[in-house]
Amino acid sequence: MKISIKKINKNDLEDFWNVAYKDKNAAWTKFNGPYFKDKLPEKEGFVHGEASKKHLNNNMYKAIWCDGEIVESVSAYYEDGNLKRWLDVGTCIYDQSNWHKGIGKIALKKWIDEMFGLIDLPHVGLTTWSGNQSMMHLATKIGLNKEAEIPKVR
Repeated sequence: MKISIKKINKNDLEDFWNVAYKDKNAAWTKFNGPYFKDKLPEKEGFVHGEASKKHLNNNMYKAIWCDGEIVESVSAYYEDGNLKRWLDVGTCIYDQSNWHKGIGKIALKKWIDEMFGLIDLPHVGLTTWSGNQSMMHLATKIGLNKEAEIPKVR
């Protein structure tokens, strides 16, 4: 299994949308903090409009390729805005058939290493919905420590 992290370019947008957003009822949407009620972007708006701006050539949002196909995304963002001292990372494997294969473990470890190489910070965090048992297990598996819990939320 060959896992690589790459910036998303214009040529990748349609493939990325097909993997990530085509299925409006995809299993991953049920674990992304269901209280957010995320609205997935429409294909046209994503591929040719504003919706893709955060995805394109962004050091803080990339796609994960497994054996040459997009399967996942990784992201990082500052919880504290312009202070830029509280960085959180995240990941999402879109197709349920790719869950529990070790892809997320490899990708998230690589992503955290990349963040520490890119940004001078003493700490990188991962926040997830408290109902996402798989993400909490993955975080523990790669050596992250549980620092806090807000029951039924985060």
